[in-house]
Amino acid sequence: MGFKVAVVGATGNVGREMLSTLAQRAFPADKVYALASSRSIGKEVSFGEDEVLKVEDLDGFDFHGVDIVLSSPGAKVSAVFAPRAAAAGAVVIDNTSYFRMDRDVPLVVPEVNPEAIARFQKRGIIANPNCSTIQLVVALKPLHDLARIKRVVVSTYQSVSGAGRRAMDELFTQTRAIYVNDPVTREHFTKQIAFNVIPHIDVFMDDGATKEEWKMAVETRKILDPDIAVMATCVRVPVFIGHAESVAVEFERPLAESEARAALKRAPGVSVVDHRLDEGYVTPLEAVGEDLVYVSRIRRDPTVAHGLALWVVADNLRKGAALNAVAIAEILAKEYLGGAKGARGGEAGMSRRRAG
Repeated sequence: MGFKVAVVGATGNVGREMLSTLAQRAFPADKVYALASSRSIGKEVSFGEDEVLKVEDLDGFDFHGVDIVLSSPGAKVSAVFAPRAAAAGAVVIDNTSYFRMDRDVPLVVPEVNPEAIARFQKRGIIANPNCSTIQLVVALKPLHDLARIKRVVVSTYQSVSGAGRRAMDELFTQTRAIYVNDPVTREHFTKQIAFNVIPHIDVFMDDGATKEEWKMAVETRKILDPDIAVMATCVRVPVFIGHAESVAVEFERPLAESEARAALKRAPGVSVVDHRLDEGYVTPLEAVGEDLVYVSRIRRDPTVAHGLALWVVADNLRKGAALNAVAIAEILAKEYLGGAKGARGGEAGMSRRRAG
């Protein structure tokens, strides 16, 4: 006997990826509901290669009998419906920012802090971190275990898909306009994104940081260690899917490149592709559709006493959102919601690319 699963925001980028990931990993669901706003009622979305689901109205949906909800509808929507679904007996795994810093809601990356899932019972809600945070902490965790991280300086190169389907459309439309000499218009981004980079993701805060940069700092501390100092600069780049990060890490004690490389190769969810040759690293394009966090360009940082630099890449829609949520659901199902129904774990659906 399987679970009943609802996917909220099923017509969006992440919602569609959640449905695809559930099917690819053979999550043991007897019934899957695709939910979205009233504008999408009756639309069809794919679930696996052969099944098509009709989208139902989120506002009128009865969550009684649903075991797990995978949610990515936007923070304001989650604020309203997630407590309602939890009150009906479902466990909500929410991909929005709304619950992440709630002290009663666990913020979980399965490769980093799976034990935090146990705290779901307080609110019936588990939060999925920001996509950039997920790939960062997956790469940092094995290094922190070895030498304890003091400080992280990270610059992100974030694809437009992180801002939704309209943002992807804007990059496509602007690029085409430039090639055919049409006027370039912008609606979603503050400046032209085609053939440009924009050091501005989310709103500005009083201290000059953007909300995205703040998220990376506070989420990393909540997930990994409250004593880690994080300085982030988040940049939108003209790439459709896949986030990259340039990461400088300062440790409390010396950590050799060879130690770090070996630890990362052993770590779950990580692939090291680090050859000091042409093409000996992973780019966002190569990470699309893959399940792992790729680490390249591992080298000593000579500007601090104990430092290393890394290049970290992942598919932001899959690894940075949908897969993290589904992996939480697998652990939740297997260890907390009845066991016999439980999802398969292990290496299901893992990437084809392996360490180099």
